[in-house]
Amino acid sequence: MVSIEAVLGMAAVALGMVVTPGPNMIYLVSRTLTQGRRAGFISLAGVAAGFLIYMAVAAAGLATVFALVPQLFTAVKLAGAAYLLWLAWQAVRPGGHTVFAPTRMSTDRPRRLFAMGLLTNLLNPKIAILYVSLLPQFVDPERGAVAAQSLALGLTQISVALTVNGLIVLAAGSVAAFLAGRPLWQRIQRYFMGTILAGLAIGVAADR
Repeated sequence: MVSIEAVLGMAAVALGMVVTPGPNMIYLVSRTLTQGRRAGFISLAGVAAGFLIYMAVAAAGLATVFALVPQLFTAVKLAGAAYLLWLAWQAVRPGGHTVFAPTRMSTDRPRRLFAMGLLTNLLNPKIAILYVSLLPQFVDPERGAVAAQSLALGLTQISVALTVNGLIVLAAGSVAAFLAGRPLWQRIQRYFMGTILAGLAIGVAADR
């Protein structure tokens, strides 16, 4: 079964990625600021459905991949580390801006809110790469039940992502108002996240 170290490592990666601005966060914040928290949580339900789809596909395919081509482990590990470094650069690069100043959107009904949350997550390259390149490195084939390990790690990622995104929906309005006139705090936010992601990338690449 999956080790506690793997669960904690996956949780740390999931946290670093969910607090880094991306398609999901931008959509949830924009929808919340436009239509309120109820719309934000309906959209988040669609995002959650997208996570479950990714998790099911990953759990079904990882066992076969590891059994047939175990050498891919190193390749996906290095690819995952490179992607974390890219996210770190995106967080600190010159000209970066805070996600809490998004473009206002038109009003949508609940069904469309859910569908757009689902579609946004399914087309999110951050999530695709997380399940293809990052999650596999926390799976230990010697512990057996690769699919079960993948499910446990996927549920860990989903729990962290939904908790943080739920808090973002609740606090979107207040955070947007706070950051609006405080560029220094915006820079601190970006550099803090960039440092965390860079540290995770180095740890992933150096792990043997």
